[in-house]
Amino acid sequence: MTYGMLIDLSKCIGCRACQVACKQWNDLPAEETSVGPDFTNPQRRSAYTWTTIDFVTAEVNGRTVATFTKSGCMHCLEPACESVCIVGAIQRQENGAVTIDHDKCIGCRYCQLACPFGVPKYEYDQVVPRMRKCTMCYDRIVEGLEPACAATCPSGAIQFGERDELLRLAKQRIAEGNGRYIDHVYGEHEAGGTAVLYISPVPLDLTALNTDVTTESVPGFTWKAMRQLPALVGSVAVLSLGLMAYSKRRAELEAAQKGGGAQ
Repeated sequence: MTYGMLIDLSKCIGCRACQVACKQWNDLPAEETSVGPDFTNPQRRSAYTWTTIDFVTAEVNGRTVATFTKSGCMHCLEPACESVCIVGAIQRQENGAVTIDHDKCIGCRYCQLACPFGVPKYEYDQVVPRMRKCTMCYDRIVEGLEPACAATCPSGAIQFGERDELLRLAKQRIAEGNGRYIDHVYGEHEAGGTAVLYISPVPLDLTALNTDVTTESVPGFTWKAMRQLPALVGSVAVLSLGLMAYSKRRAELEAAQKGGGAQ
């Protein structure tokens, strides 16, 4: 069974309660932040801020419209991050949550490069850094609870449940909305499909969602690059051994020449 979340941007009031709940439940430290020109605060996610509310202001049909977008991990059905993790630290769980085993993570950042949504973040301030991101509150789900963000949302903008049911509900709202929503469920096909779905009252390019993401499964692309990794690593290793042998031989010859000159 794949769980997920349906985020209705027409209901989000930008209160940031989900940001606070995420921090609190996951015991994430506070960070020094600043308010952006559009009032987004914090302005970006980090290893210690997994959920943000991004404010976007635009003009639609002659009137100013402000949208609030909850941004975080999309929990892809076929995660690119999992496909490139060389130590198997990232796994998509049976319930749909994509998690990182921090006892295995080596902080190589391949997942950060592979993710089409720019989700995994690096612990730049740690001696032994790891990658961190939203886990869809996997520890809460296995206990029968909602993710902290969904449980705390006062306006009902974040709805947790089975993905198939949420997708049906999203399409129903669009069909019965009398033009309230654009006719698109974001996440149904993006990146091959995601567990987190969005519906929006304004065009998606007026939100903080990535509208330039492929609808194909991303691991198909990442593996083309990752297949080259063993050969690349092997080539570097051979080159390093060759340089070491050359340096050693050169040192021996120089020592021999100095010894001969002394005689």
